[in-house]
Amino acid sequence: GLIGRSWAMVFAGGGFRVKLYDVVQQQITTALEYISKEMKELEKSGMLKGTLSAEKQLSLISGCTDLKTAVEGAMFIQECTPEKLELKKKIFGQLDLIVNNDVILSSSTSTLLPTKLFTGLKHVKQCIVAHPVNPPYYVPLVELVPHPETEPSTVDKTHALMKKIGQSPVRLIKEIDGFVLNRLQYAVISEAWRLVGEGVVSPADLDLVMSDGLGMRYAFIGPLETMHLNAEGMTNYCERYREGMIHVLNTFGPVPDFSGEIEQQISQAMSEKTPADPEHLNARRAGRDECLMGLAKLKKQMKSN
Repeated sequence: GLIGRSWAMVFAGGGFRVKLYDVVQQQITTALEYISKEMKELEKSGMLKGTLSAEKQLSLISGCTDLKTAVEGAMFIQECTPEKLELKKKIFGQLDLIVNNDVILSSSTSTLLPTKLFTGLKHVKQCIVAHPVNPPYYVPLVELVPHPETEPSTVDKTHALMKKIGQSPVRLIKEIDGFVLNRLQYAVISEAWRLVGEGVVSPADLDLVMSDGLGMRYAFIGPLETMHLNAEGMTNYCERYREGMIHVLNTFGPVPDFSGEIEQQISQAMSEKTPADPEHLNARRAGRDECLMGLAKLKKQMKSN
């Protein structure tokens, strides 16, 4: 899938040999063709990650349909199967029988807790969730979520590996539904839905509030540092705005059901901007990814300065 392809590109960009595994050969063939096309285009535009040429990076990526062959000699395994618990448990159960005591077993899951995925595995100490942001090639954040029995060294090694391949890993001290990114994202989505549904703002203007307002700040600093900088430090911010924040938060409504008339209204507004067919959606995604890559390049330059 798209996440697996993007991970393969990220690891190859870091100079690592990558082996793609799938039970269907056509999936592997399609993925390799997609990766080749993407990398060559990225090289042409000067956006290719890493120091190696596209040709050298592509030479590091291969595929196979035999799991034991795929993981032979591996030091890190990143699972990217569909978001189905039983499927993921099946693949980790198979891996548990064939890996050694050194390889790290990692999942890309965005919703399934480590205790649901890894409990009962004999290699549970080597297991971790490394949840990327889609697409990981263009957005570097990775949430590292340990199982209660995960060895600290597993977290440390995964953190170091993610840094080495150019990602931005964050450590969760313990698991929680939705992890951190999706809990923040769902909070924003929920209030956005209510504001549109209550007739406060149009869908287009709601998105503009984020893209040309909050999102511009949050591309470089988070909400906590924003608070700190928007007053004379965090304590001063809380003194100034505590009562106002609590007052506004107490006016928030219940969790929306994300259906019915509001869903239709928002869907229509989104489709007017980008029709919901593969051609238009893929073109818009390509434009999004180009913007994300340009932003990543700018942030890298700013950090180096």
